[in-house]
Amino acid sequence: MSGQTDRDALFPVSEGLPESNQAGAPDKPVLCVKNLCVDIAGDDGTKQAVSALQLTLSRGQTFALVGESGCGKSMTALALLRLLPEGVFLSDGQAFLDGIELNALPERIMRQVRGARIGIIFQEPASCLNPVMTVGSQLMEMLRQHTDLRGSALRERAQWWLDRVGIPDAAARLEDYPHQFSGGQKQRIMIAIALAARPAVLIADEPTTALDVTVQAQVLELLQDIQREMGLAILLITHDLAVVRTVADHVALMRHGRIVATQPAREFFQDPSHPYARELLDAIPTYEKRGRPLTPEASTRLGQDPWKALAQALDGLPGTAQPEGDAAVTRAAAGSRQAEPGSVLLSVRDLHVSYLQPGAWWRGRASGRDVVRGVSLDLARGETLALLGESGCGKTTLVKALLRLLERSAVVRGRASLAGEDLLAAKGAVLRRLRRSIQVVFQDPYASLDPRMTVGDSLEEGMRALQPDWSGQQRVQRIRALLDDVGLPSNAASRYPHEFSGGQRQRVAIARALAVDPAVLVCDEPTSALDVSVQAQILDLLRQIQRQRQVSYLFITHNFGVVEYLADRIAVMHEGVLVETGDVHAVLRQPASDHTRRLLDSVPRLT
Repeated sequence: MSGQTDRDALFPVSEGLPESNQAGAPDKPVLCVKNLCVDIAGDDGTKQAVSALQLTLSRGQTFALVGESGCGKSMTALALLRLLPEGVFLSDGQAFLDGIELNALPERIMRQVRGARIGIIFQEPASCLNPVMTVGSQLMEMLRQHTDLRGSALRERAQWWLDRVGIPDAAARLEDYPHQFSGGQKQRIMIAIALAARPAVLIADEPTTALDVTVQAQVLELLQDIQREMGLAILLITHDLAVVRTVADHVALMRHGRIVATQPAREFFQDPSHPYARELLDAIPTYEKRGRPLTPEASTRLGQDPWKALAQALDGLPGTAQPEGDAAVTRAAAGSRQAEPGSVLLSVRDLHVSYLQPGAWWRGRASGRDVVRGVSLDLARGETLALLGESGCGKTTLVKALLRLLERSAVVRGRASLAGEDLLAAKGAVLRRLRRSIQVVFQDPYASLDPRMTVGDSLEEGMRALQPDWSGQQRVQRIRALLDDVGLPSNAASRYPHEFSGGQRQRVAIARALAVDPAVLVCDEPTSALDVSVQAQILDLLRQIQRQRQVSYLFITHNFGVVEYLADRIAVMHEGVLVETGDVHAVLRQPASDHTRRLLDSVPRLT
């Protein structure tokens, strides 16, 4: 008997039409997990990653498994699919799918259960889709393995699914490769592959975390539509409580490998039963929380000057004074510190950016299409300007142009000045000196930190390049002060990036950006990869630094909660153009642009 025949004997599925609902009675339990325990074997013994986990997932319902990184929620999903990595094993518990114990099944049958009865979609579709296979081939591979369809019927079903998940011109796009689709379209394709064999359960592991708000809203709506059609049970794994509020029926909150609370979604948000749930909800940034810390520990630190130790460390040390040759730019940067709050620090006028054709940088031949078109904006001293827009709108290109990171890949036209100095015309030593005044914090600190360099070396690297006159003693003292300012111990300087958590690595990235005392900090999605509580800590830290030093932030994000909490003004980009700029309250409460209104309508809300 073949594996598929064995599977069908255990889990009978009629082929039917794609539109038919084979889900059975609504609210009937389809997946029951009892006392699930997952252990990790290590050199120092065995550690329990998931402990005595219990949950029941019913047809047609969305069950959200919520928790922060490392709590065991993704490990739970892998355990249910029997895909645990080497060194990790199921030590106890049972998982029943339609009454059949999954852990008792032979692997040849379990291979058929994966995809046919349990589908899964992951956070990053680009890493899950095969880059050398067309999307049609990948869809048909799933259908061939888990259904009886063959020949033209196989292709027709693949086309039907592409069309169902909203890919335009589905018949032609079957022949396209993953790189030819946008991020949101890739996730739609992953949904089509996961659901092609019409499983009873879908495990969605952070399915919208990497998407901007409009695409996120579209993907969530798509999942809900298909769920209603198929009676699908969805196990949603996420740390985004706003998404949970939008789509979930029940919520289980995980911490340290255990479920600490299980409630209907409405009750969870209106009257959370566990202190940890209240702690997470309190840490979510909103407009109403502006001006006050998101974390209790930040309240005590906000009264302290985080730069006092830094000033003391440098005060009186030889070599502190700048050389006379630096005078013009040094006065400009220093003047930005001494200027009145609210005075314009960064000014951009009529900026255009066109990418060059491949291999044509020496000829200056542009692509003919401006990615950034006529952008003008101002950033005042001590101000936070949030730059909002969907993926591909040009906001990252704009920032790269201001940072002078497109020298050989694009033509930049227009004017940009920092404290009166021309950013776009500066060259050589003048450009290096200007770069002291504008630094950047990236989205993924692990990718932006060299894994071969200690934290101390990473912090010192910028000082050597942009403050070459500082002595070794000055640099060591500054590293210690910076680590203290961002809440890390001094011994962190001797450790490597992989030894830190995601939030700690982002603190290191912030310390590195602040090492040369910039006037402007460009923050490119600095909290989007972080958990709720860690995000709150980083936002409190950024707010504290700005309060004490009047640093200006150009904040790129698609997280409207962060914008509401931190920004003073908002600039909204769409297709390379600034469509709206204004005070945060005015833009969020009374947007003038149709595009801004569409963005706001797409944002999942807690209330």
